[in-house]
Amino acid sequence: MKEEIFDVTIIGAGPVGLFTAFYAGMREASVKIIDSMPEVGGQLAALYPDKYIYDVAGFPKIKAKELVAQLFKQAQTFSPSICLNESVKHVEKLENGLFHLKSTTGSHYSKSIIITAGAGAFQPRKLKIDNAPQFEDLSLHYFVKDLTRFQGIRVFICGGGDSAVDWSLAIEPLAKEVTLIHRRKDFRAHEHSLTMLQQSSVRLYTPYEMENLIGSNGKIEKIVLQEVKGDQRHILDADHVIVNFGFITNIGPIKSWGLETVKNAVHVNRQMETNIPGIFAAGDICAYDGKPKLIATGFGEATVAVNHAKKYMNPKAKLSVHSTHLFA
Repeated sequence: MKEEIFDVTIIGAGPVGLFTAFYAGMREASVKIIDSMPEVGGQLAALYPDKYIYDVAGFPKIKAKELVAQLFKQAQTFSPSICLNESVKHVEKLENGLFHLKSTTGSHYSKSIIITAGAGAFQPRKLKIDNAPQFEDLSLHYFVKDLTRFQGIRVFICGGGDSAVDWSLAIEPLAKEVTLIHRRKDFRAHEHSLTMLQQSSVRLYTPYEMENLIGSNGKIEKIVLQEVKGDQRHILDADHVIVNFGFITNIGPIKSWGLETVKNAVHVNRQMETNIPGIFAAGDICAYDGKPKLIATGFGEATVAVNHAKKYMNPKAKLSVHSTHLFA
């Protein structure tokens, strides 16, 4: 077998994947990362690089792109092999105990696997208005990669979760006017974010839904709001609309690897082990009772997965080692 054999192959180069690579390096494991995206960072880099992240220890808030940059720098400490623009299609456990990963570009061999693929492939839930596609990317947005485009204009944001509230607060200082629309009276965002929202100048329309977009040549000029289960209707001047209805996710080929799955996630035990010995998972891709879907949670899961992968490869290895000892 001419191909290099790695101790740990990480599937997914999002924030949890990058931290997994660093921690595996601390445990003196050789690491390869494989990701289908053209850049590291997962959804943080692809969807909202300018969005603030609030659930990372040590940072009251940090922009997604800055967090990705720091995580990548940290991961580079141990020079992992990184393969981008490449998807793992099939995983097979060989008779000698090694894993053979068949990808879109070739083969990889590893002693263990840690899946950190986030939510898998994702597509935004779109606005169900007939003429919406003609405004997409020009004045109707499902992703926000540059906040400066909203400088001095009227922005309407649809949604009731953390992303909708966070975008409203982030854009408020730049925009001429920010309006948040939600089809229910109550929002699902964190309590502190809702307190900040109440103290802001963001206008709220609840319970309302977007009924129509009015404009031409890809430019929104007005929006029509309809009260949910009511008769109130409003036609308002608008420049841009941001929709945060969540994502439709699909873990794709992972479902065919023989892993126990729950909806669009891989089931793990408290050791982050899947039902296949030697394959572990961390971050949004894995599921267990009581799991909070936070980046901070994924970082903790990464250390558990790495420690047990180390023990799987070498039963004599220590299960837990303090970082001060690792760098001593």
